[in-house]
Amino acid sequence: MKKNSAVRKLLVRLKNHLGLLILALFSAIVSISLTLLIPVLVGNAIDRIVAQGQVYFEDVTRILIYIAAAIVGVTVCQWLMNYLINLISFYLVRDLRRDVFRKFNTVPLSAIDSHAHGDLISRVINDVDAVGDGLTQIILQLFSGAVTIIGTLIFMIAIDWRIALAVFLLTPLSLFLAAFIGRLTHRRFTEQQILQGQISSFVEEHVGNQRLVKAFSFEERAFEGFEQYNEQLYDVGFKAQFAGALANPSTRFVNALVYAAVGVFGAITVLSGGLSIGGLSCFLTYANQYTKPFNEVTGVLTQMSTGVAAAERVFEVLDWEDESPDKTQTHIQNCRGAVKIEDVSFSYVPEKPLIRHFSLDVPSGSHVAIVGPTGCGKTTLINLLMRFYDVNEGRILLDGTDIRDLSRNELRSSYGMVLQDSWLFSGTIMENLRYGNESATDEEVIAAAKSAHAHSFIRRMPKGYQTEISEGGGNLSQGQKQLLCIARAMLTNPSVLILDEATSSIDTLTEIRVQKAFAKMMQGRTSFVVAHRLSTIKESDVILVMKDGNIIEQGSHRELLQQHGFYDTLYHSQFEKQ
Repeated sequence: MKKNSAVRKLLVRLKNHLGLLILALFSAIVSISLTLLIPVLVGNAIDRIVAQGQVYFEDVTRILIYIAAAIVGVTVCQWLMNYLINLISFYLVRDLRRDVFRKFNTVPLSAIDSHAHGDLISRVINDVDAVGDGLTQIILQLFSGAVTIIGTLIFMIAIDWRIALAVFLLTPLSLFLAAFIGRLTHRRFTEQQILQGQISSFVEEHVGNQRLVKAFSFEERAFEGFEQYNEQLYDVGFKAQFAGALANPSTRFVNALVYAAVGVFGAITVLSGGLSIGGLSCFLTYANQYTKPFNEVTGVLTQMSTGVAAAERVFEVLDWEDESPDKTQTHIQNCRGAVKIEDVSFSYVPEKPLIRHFSLDVPSGSHVAIVGPTGCGKTTLINLLMRFYDVNEGRILLDGTDIRDLSRNELRSSYGMVLQDSWLFSGTIMENLRYGNESATDEEVIAAAKSAHAHSFIRRMPKGYQTEISEGGGNLSQGQKQLLCIARAMLTNPSVLILDEATSSIDTLTEIRVQKAFAKMMQGRTSFVVAHRLSTIKESDVILVMKDGNIIEQGSHRELLQQHGFYDTLYHSQFEKQ
């Protein structure tokens, strides 16, 4: 995304807070006007002090009162301006972070899967904060600087247009330096923000899987990998900060030339009688104030460049296309769970076809098992059934209705799903179990937990069902987390049950109990079970053997063994010692 595009989008968002912005800008104008008035008053006071014994005390006293009032006005207006701009920045950051998080819930799953999760987290937190800080500086420095420059030019022209012209002619040099350094720093700070996202992703991966890191004695190699990212970030950050640091002294040098030119031309004008001593003092003050905005803008150029680079990354996410809109004209009443897959083809990337011309007819209440080697398309089939991804060709029917004609909420409410990777959030056990059915009573929750054989260990927890679970269920074993996920699925009372290696983390004895619970739960329901342990699916009505995205064998357990094909080889490879 181009820099100008990101800034333009930020300015569009500022329209939502136009009232506060106008009030802040008005405060800035008043503050700067009073600031520019003070040198005039000081110059008048100097001109009232003619020589020793020739001081007009009444005039000087009156002018000092005016100066004091102007200082009070400047203080109040500056406080109000800073308060309002920070408030606008707070609102903008709040809205951006909310919109980015909402975008994560509206984009296709492929958009999330194709980006490192740590990088996405960095965009929500670090980049949005950088946008807020950069925006504050842009509004404060750019607008107040522009008003100051215009105001001082007007005052200087009113005092002596010839000296003002000399100041004005030297201005483009400062602007050229600021623009050149700005382009140089933007590229550096864009690289810095990208690396910050990468290092956040690396840390998130290794902190979240610290058990595996220690189990494989990977600590030193993990640290070496972190050091590589850290060194790259240091190098890029150093270059970015160095480039940004050039701006302030460069413009200060030019501004010193402006101040010296005003001093020389002003002194000559005073000697020729064209300007008073007070007028020269006023002019020198204005020359200093005129150049001050250039110093301030270049002084915060680093922060502004960081904010613009961060804005590009944030708006890149906001520009992602949402999922295709739902077609809500069709509804399923009393879903029976009959699933039909007609000539479906699908690939995650066009150049690598995965599922090709796949068809399957699953009557209501059937128990379907899906087996095959890793990467054959088992989980992909589940993703298509759930509409996490849409098919490229063909169609999938639920009770005779194309699932693309149903809203995603209606479709997914017909499914109960337990994945191999158990997911729990920070909250009580009761809240986690109710995740898919918030209206469930305590009795229904407990009944589901008993069916999943989770009730016994929940009861032993310090506060039972009100026990707080840490993020990701860190205070539970993997098997306990899986049991809670199974109970959560049972509580939804779905028409179609999908189990993707759902008992992979459970001990053998508990697995036998859970299989019985599943058998009871699956009565009258269509079920799809993805399994590697073939002993758990022998009672399935139909077993689909997949390879390279296609069904190569299909039938009951006994029928497939009798064919002495791929399934027979898979099955006996697990029981070869028998």
